[in-house]
Amino acid sequence: MARRPDGKLTFELYDGEYLPQDECGVFGVWAPGEEVAKLTFYGLYALQHRGQESAGIATSDGERIFVYKDMGLVSQVFTESDLATLTGNLAIGHCRYSTTVLQLGTTPNQHFVQPATAPWHLPTTAI
Repeated sequence: MARRPDGKLTFELYDGEYLPQDECGVFGVWAPGEEVAKLTFYGLYALQHRGQESAGIATSDGERIFVYKDMGLVSQVFTESDLATLTGNLAIGHCRYSTTVLQLGTTPNQHFVQPATAPWHLPTTAI
């Protein structure tokens, strides 16, 4: 980050050169005995200015991964009952800022809603 002559901050380091400007919000928590999905919900809600297209939370008890994700604002995606199904000791959450260029008249693609799960040899991983 650099400072312009008027004192405002800018991502431009050199004329025409910019740093990556990722905007998504990511929140993680490891808290055995706590409601990790609810803690992650509040973390994502606080980070929602970073991305407002979609939101998702993945939790794990060390053996299984539970995922809930959908299009919309954090407060629109999750209900209390959704969060209650996301049990475990750890969680990761994501609120997405769209970096894909949509054609005029198209809608956001639910395929890009994260966290994503990937079955490795063992165990399955959520990123």
